[in-house]
Amino acid sequence: MTRPIVHIARLLKWGRILARHGALRGIERAPQTPIIVKRLCRIARFGTSQPVVPDYAAAFQAIGPAAVKLGQTLATRPDLVGEEAARNLLTLQDALAPVAFERIRQEIEFTFEVPLETLYSDFDPVPVGSASIAQVHRAVTTDGRTVAVKVRRPGIDKQFARDIDTYEWAAAHLEAFGGEATRLRPREVIANFRRWTLRELDLRREAASASELADAMAAVPHYEVPAIDWDRTASRVMTMSWIDGIKISHRDRLVAAGHDMEALSANLVNAFLRQAIAEGFFHADMHQGNLFVKADGTIAAVDFGIMGRINRQARYWLAEILYGLTTGNYRRVAEIHFEAQYVPDYHNVEEFATALRAVGEPMRGKPVSELSVGQMLDGLFAITRDFDMQTQPHLLLLQKTMVMVEGVATMLNPRINMWDVSGPFVSEWIRDELGPEAALADGLRQQGKTLALIPDIIRRLDEQLPKKGAAPPAPPLPEISLIIGNGARSMWWRYALTALVGAAAGAAALNWLA
Repeated sequence: MTRPIVHIARLLKWGRILARHGALRGIERAPQTPIIVKRLCRIARFGTSQPVVPDYAAAFQAIGPAAVKLGQTLATRPDLVGEEAARNLLTLQDALAPVAFERIRQEIEFTFEVPLETLYSDFDPVPVGSASIAQVHRAVTTDGRTVAVKVRRPGIDKQFARDIDTYEWAAAHLEAFGGEATRLRPREVIANFRRWTLRELDLRREAASASELADAMAAVPHYEVPAIDWDRTASRVMTMSWIDGIKISHRDRLVAAGHDMEALSANLVNAFLRQAIAEGFFHADMHQGNLFVKADGTIAAVDFGIMGRINRQARYWLAEILYGLTTGNYRRVAEIHFEAQYVPDYHNVEEFATALRAVGEPMRGKPVSELSVGQMLDGLFAITRDFDMQTQPHLLLLQKTMVMVEGVATMLNPRINMWDVSGPFVSEWIRDELGPEAALADGLRQQGKTLALIPDIIRRLDEQLPKKGAAPPAPPLPEISLIIGNGARSMWWRYALTALVGAAAGAAALNWLA
């Protein structure tokens, strides 16, 4: 178990890096930041030279790979880090220095226990992409197929485990301050981050996600997922078919190649809606670096380490919320928030509907280029605070992906109207899924499933009865020993923390004077 003083030392080191990039200024100014955190920020930035405009993305890249992934997660939480920081963090693209080819060769040969040449007749030693968890090389298999080989960085699993341990420790202490920190659920943010990262570190899980998404999207035109080569895929190495296309961020090249920007942006939005609403399983890392356009206009996606799932009921709510905002039915949108228990029932539905109208009406009928994203977010976060809405962890990935998709679609077609593009798909899905025939079929299906589950339910109830010596169920969040509090046992840690902070401040002052 990591000692508190180690966590504190790491946080101070990371704090100095954040300070040098001006990334602590927003935390200090935020009214909801606890006083002790503001004081630590001032100490961390003492003696540093800060840029006028904070660069949060550069700061997280300087801290390391785990921080890059954390930064991408925090980009979904402008309510937690602020709108300015969230926009900047969305630019994180996982661009890290590559690992030397000899170490990559060793990783592949250790994984499969055969020489590299047994698997690939040709292997380009220069990577085509180098991210925080893995890097990708172009290769040719021994049977002549051109493939992309994704290889995990050696030792990255241990580095992530160490850093996430400190994130959990810091989040527990932040939440212990109470107030706004409790409502924003930082511990659950980090818990979700840990789960996402563990999935992403196992490349077999990513391969399985790609295969599942390919099956779900097989009937969708103009969208492609690379095929997995399972014979050359393991926990540390994944091999998939090579995609020949133009990266979607290269708009000028797409235009020169004769692609229809309006059609491309609409296809991207509808592909995401199909995944999120119709399938409940979506690619949650749809930034510009992970999307390519083939010669026939097909959008090909790569990097399936982060995937999102939404259950059937949540998809119903999501579709109705989108449709309600599109048509101006704010009363129904408000009712859904209460049905989903996103808003505590001691609030008034009509008042919440009016608050939604204040945010939604200025957006309707306007292209993205004419909307103030800042004003819209400010309005939405004011609503969450006013109506005591807690963070919904299962929707974090969805929120992040929606922002990414909107950003890419707007880059392709600045005049796109997201409401007009999404409206037909959502309304058709609601008609098909929520109409009387669908409701009847769904009811019959559920009844059949329930009858079939009765024997299994009886067995599970028996298994869950208390038994002598049975271990208690694991808690949903890790146990963290807090060093803050009023007891005498925590007092010595206050002195230790003060001494450590003082030493760090003194060293910073000496560096500054020198």
